[in-house]
Amino acid sequence: MQLFRRGGGVVLVDPIAVPDVTVVQRALGDEEWVFHAASQDLPSLRELGLEPTSIFDTELASRLLGRERVGLGAVVEATLGIELAKAHSAADWSQRPLPQDWLEYAALDVLHLVDVRDRLAADLVAAGKDGFAREEFAATLAREPKPPRTDPWRRLSGLHKVRGRVNLAVARELWLAREEYARAEDVSPGRLVPDRALLAAVLAAPRTKQALAGLKEFTGRASRTQIDRWWDAIVAGRESQDLPAERVPSDALPPHRAWADRNPEADARLRQARPDVEARAAELSMPTENLLTPESLRRVAWQPPVEPTVDAVADALRAQGAREWQIAQTAPLIAAAFVRAAQTPPEDGAEAS
Repeated sequence: MQLFRRGGGVVLVDPIAVPDVTVVQRALGDEEWVFHAASQDLPSLRELGLEPTSIFDTELASRLLGRERVGLGAVVEATLGIELAKAHSAADWSQRPLPQDWLEYAALDVLHLVDVRDRLAADLVAAGKDGFAREEFAATLAREPKPPRTDPWRRLSGLHKVRGRVNLAVARELWLAREEYARAEDVSPGRLVPDRALLAAVLAAPRTKQALAGLKEFTGRASRTQIDRWWDAIVAGRESQDLPAERVPSDALPPHRAWADRNPEADARLRQARPDVEARAAELSMPTENLLTPESLRRVAWQPPVEPTVDAVADALRAQGAREWQIAQTAPLIAAAFVRAAQTPPEDGAEAS
């Protein structure tokens, strides 16, 4: 955990060696905490009992300002003219002790962050976007964590290629076996056996442990050293009486390419509204997804208010989690687009994009 405060220098804290870090909370009090990509750091800090009362996110500020490159190194360089080395970003930070040059690299991540914050804050004011930023920072801080997935093993990349409940059970058991071993070794699961290798083992359906070991697509540093573990998982999946369903309930919308057939009115609404939202984002010099997430627009287009008034669209966007500044910028555009869509005959043979 890297901390920097003007006048206090950089402090690096290892939560493994110092499990109780709540003294940091007491030391900082109600001060604003500056992050780069706060949504990535906040869950880990909360696990340690740390909770800021206000934040400034330099990555999010950079997005609102329309910066093309928003990685930490690019933002520091563009803002302060200082180039950060990124030599150890892909290193295994679970090892102890950490080498000195890694510690120096970690310190550089926060050393300039407060100066960057001040420059970006001034730029936001000059661009008339400081109010936008305050709402975004508050929303990031207030965002509830996503509930745990019911079947986290379904995140396995390429699982859509697996057919049959028994094969899905094999995929599940392989995924669970890898998770268990990764926790024991304190290593990212993908470093042991990548998803593509687990998928290859499922699709190849080897009949023996030797056949699994001979499968060239079954790669990874633990693919052969733990061959018994993986084979036991395959056998457990094949013998399981708890077979997973091939289809699971989901509130996900269908892909847009299917809208023209499944819901042509929604397709027309989205076709009319999306270019207007994109144009407004361009006028504001920010990515469209920061003006309004594509998912929010799709959901409002799929299930619109009964009457497409500005207020009704605003309420629908609010229900999707849109901030007030986003609603003010987009609700009038979307309402007008929905009215046009209702008045425009559908195009014959139009292909959804």
